[in-house]
Amino acid sequence: MSEVAAQAAQTRLDRVLNRIERAGNRLPEPFILFALLTLLIAVISTVMAAFDVTVSIPGEEEVTPVQGAFTGAGVQFMFTGLAENFIEFPPLQTVVTIMLGVGMAERTGLLAALIRLAFRRAPRWLLPYALGFIGVTGSVMADSAFIIIPPLAAMVFKAAGRHPVAGLIGGFAAAGAGYSTSVVVTSLDALFAGISNSVAATLPDPGTTVTPVSNYFFNVVAAVLLSLVAGLIIAKVVEPSLERNGFPREEVEPAGTTLSAELEPAERRALRRAGVTLLAVVAAVLALVLVPGSPLRNEDGGFLPESPLLGSVSTLVFLAFFVPGLAYGAATGAIGRAADVPLLMGKALKDLSGFIVLAFVLGQFIALFAWTNIGAWLAVTGANFLQGIGLTGYAAFLGFIVLASLLNLFVVSGSSLWTLMAAVFVPMFLILGFEPGFSQAAFRVGDSATQVITPLNPYMIVLLTFVRRYQPGAGLGTVIAKMIPFVVPFWTMWAVILSVFYFADLPMGPGMDIRVER
Repeated sequence: MSEVAAQAAQTRLDRVLNRIERAGNRLPEPFILFALLTLLIAVISTVMAAFDVTVSIPGEEEVTPVQGAFTGAGVQFMFTGLAENFIEFPPLQTVVTIMLGVGMAERTGLLAALIRLAFRRAPRWLLPYALGFIGVTGSVMADSAFIIIPPLAAMVFKAAGRHPVAGLIGGFAAAGAGYSTSVVVTSLDALFAGISNSVAATLPDPGTTVTPVSNYFFNVVAAVLLSLVAGLIIAKVVEPSLERNGFPREEVEPAGTTLSAELEPAERRALRRAGVTLLAVVAAVLALVLVPGSPLRNEDGGFLPESPLLGSVSTLVFLAFFVPGLAYGAATGAIGRAADVPLLMGKALKDLSGFIVLAFVLGQFIALFAWTNIGAWLAVTGANFLQGIGLTGYAAFLGFIVLASLLNLFVVSGSSLWTLMAAVFVPMFLILGFEPGFSQAAFRVGDSATQVITPLNPYMIVLLTFVRRYQPGAGLGTVIAKMIPFVVPFWTMWAVILSVFYFADLPMGPGMDIRVER
């Protein structure tokens, strides 16, 4: 499509999103942007500290002061923590570890072969909805979903003759905007339940104990409906918009693997060997997990709410890609000698070089933001505002969801944000007669949808790295504009589902009602 014809075909939504993209791309490069934001946080925290601003976090006896970056303690923190803030930046650890394994599977051709095998006869119309379901339920992989699902979705869409960037964008949006829900119980359910119970236990009437399945009914309904919404947006909004706006289909630097319909006999044999190898890895892990006294169990001999097994997601994902990739490469000749292994891994890291550089400044920003206690001050101040204006009942929950959505733009860690908000709102809603499990479900609504449009989400930078393979000039404005069509529909659907449960007085999960029985 010519540029003139593409402009003529643009819809009103296209034009709005294009303006948002142009405005967003006028922001400085991500590295400079976060350097400036770090400086801004340093100045604001210093001013707040000079005025002795404090925050009273419920459950803590002493007030928590906002700490200034340009004070003696702040300068000491920034100077001594520079390297540690970088190396211990959690997304850096997760991204690099997983991409070493995924890179091995990609560079040897395993991923391309699997995609051709799985999707060569799959209906093209079904792919967006399948991707929506996989993305929405991807939180079972924790943050790994942001790294694995988008690039694989791009490969799947390309193999099926659809726009690969639609798969890339749709995979990230579904995984992020639907992060708190899944059709299976995840470690996030256990983590949220532990936080809810720790707050409720301090109250005279703690309500019903929250378990990892207390939101299960709500989660299943949300996962199914959000999957359909994601599929519709990908198929009816994102992909047509990419076509109308002339967004390139091909990578500027192709990975070197052309996806064709049929597999060669040698590839089939290599796939079988990789499959056997994967089964061996799974069997070995199961044997290690199931043995009595396993080092991957917690002190009680179980796996929930926390255990070494749940803390090993990155390791398990790495093994699931790396070992079969090794077997596949050896079978096809992509790996001819031992020295080829680190070479292939090095090429995978080369693709991440831009993100690793960005992780340096991201690590400083996140660490300083947490150290200053500005995030805690924002959360508690917002909660006190809702209490002060006297919202009750359904209106209170809507206000709570809106507040969580806004705070999610600044505090992107769901567990950190729920720790702060639960301390205020679990007691507040219990007084109003609502179970902690329902308050937790309401928080999940606000915690998810907006995290795909905040530059403070470090995985947005990972997505930008992938998008730049197709459009080198893309900036943060590009990815934010591509995410916006998902935010409002996802938020609305989340809220509608919660409203149906609220007004129909349906249980949120096994043994968890909405209202406390007095």
